[in-house]
Amino acid sequence: MTGRSAPAVLPPPLRAWLGVVAALAAPAVVVLGVLYADDSRPGLVDARIWAAVDGVGSPWRYVALATDFLGEPLGAATLVVAAVAGCLLLRRPRAAVLVVAGVGLTVGTTKLIKPLVGRTIHGDGNLSYPSGHTAFLTAFALVVALLATGRLGLGRTAGTSLVLAAALVAGAAMGWAQVALGAHYPTDALGGWCTALAVTPAIAWLVDRTADRLVGQRR
Repeated sequence: MTGRSAPAVLPPPLRAWLGVVAALAAPAVVVLGVLYADDSRPGLVDARIWAAVDGVGSPWRYVALATDFLGEPLGAATLVVAAVAGCLLLRRPRAAVLVVAGVGLTVGTTKLIKPLVGRTIHGDGNLSYPSGHTAFLTAFALVVALLATGRLGLGRTAGTSLVLAAALVAGAAMGWAQVALGAHYPTDALGGWCTALAVTPAIAWLVDRTADRLVGQRR
């Protein structure tokens, strides 16, 4: 993290585009939170989507359960530890910091938002907005895609496409699993996806800025 030649975890060609994405995602999280604050029922869009995917049968239920496991503490920890180990083996400590901070702070943000919004599902004690599972897997995919973009030296168009595609696939997969298992409303999943899009690029920028400042102080 302190090496002079350490590559940025947020590739410069992507900063402007991901900044725009984050700036659009953040208010989306707020708007959805206001719309569904203190609610305990699915909205019109939720009901239509839920009716189409809720209660999936075998073998899709097993796929949903396997996907859901990736957002559970054991599954999430396994992914994070594997990613951190890979970064350290590649001598990319700055990237290892992003894996932990990017994913951790994204999930932490969902935990802060949930009691503020107060939306529940299956009982008053089950806060549902935004989906932490969806936020986690989206954030993890974003981080991995950012590191791959930097490693492969992709330009603005290819890099941005890879990062957004990874976020879309991961968010859609986990969002589908949460809705199919009845754990979240579709708009909860959308809120979790937008939370990751808003928080993760900002954390990547902060990691780069902090690391570069430390390098400057040690010269």
